[in-house]
Amino acid sequence: MKLPHCSLRRIACAVASTVTLASPVAHAATAAEIASAQALVDQMPPSATLRKIAENGAIVLGAREASIPFSYMVKQQPTGYSYAIALKVVDEVKRRLKMPNLAVRNVVVTSANRISYVVNNQVDLECGSTAHLAERDPLVAFSNSFFQYGIRMAVKRKSGIRDYADLAHKTVATTAGTSDERILRQMTKDRKLDMRIISARDHGEGFAALKNDRAVAFVMDDPLLYGQIALQGKARDDYRVTGESLGNETYGCMMRKGDPVFKRIVDDVIANMQRSGEAAKLYEAWFMQPIPPDGVNLQFPMSAEMKALFANPNDRTLD
Repeated sequence: MKLPHCSLRRIACAVASTVTLASPVAHAATAAEIASAQALVDQMPPSATLRKIAENGAIVLGAREASIPFSYMVKQQPTGYSYAIALKVVDEVKRRLKMPNLAVRNVVVTSANRISYVVNNQVDLECGSTAHLAERDPLVAFSNSFFQYGIRMAVKRKSGIRDYADLAHKTVATTAGTSDERILRQMTKDRKLDMRIISARDHGEGFAALKNDRAVAFVMDDPLLYGQIALQGKARDDYRVTGESLGNETYGCMMRKGDPVFKRIVDDVIANMQRSGEAAKLYEAWFMQPIPPDGVNLQFPMSAEMKALFANPNDRTLD
């Protein structure tokens, strides 16, 4: 959903100075396991990612702090719909490399730095809420899509706001560096709405601007809007998602370019989950049932577009 703040040709400049690590898993690959995995990689079609994983005895996953319910932290450990998909990929890598004790290291990434972390080998796989946009294809590779959504806005019911024309000359929040921000800025220019746009650090901060009346609307991917509203507990009925969709996009897992072997592994895991019905069950668990940490329920039924995606797995962009 987001682009780094530097230009596409200077993507390396976006690397942050520090990396926040979630607590690693307790087990670790033995020296014998690592040596065996390296020998297996030597016999496979070339894959820089699998070689790095085998040599280090670990796979590094990019995780988000508050991209509910896709990838977020509960007691400093990542969880969520997208993170569960990443762990299925880990299981397949363990099987391919015969490394049952392969360590999983989690690096917390933001919307602004996630692409640069993949490009610069700090993260092997990022499954969060990253939109697969054509403009990102020169930078990173995307897996088969695992989610399709629209871009809308959350407002307070009492505001009376129903569509974007109602936002003229008002303050609106979105999340910095996202495709949503770019689309919103272009819309206010094209429609001459003269909106003041708050670019928040993350989704929680963006919704807080709405909650605290610093903004009259929060524009974002609709499942993320439902996620933020669900967190409001008894006050969730004070908000609603409204407005025409400003665009339709898909989420995919992100990995380094130039590694078709590793991409095929990720693609096959996602396609198998979608065709077998496992992905539908995972969707039900994260979008139609109570989720951690507080048992909120997003009540976000699967769309016809999502069902079509599951029936025909692909990595195409919609933009």
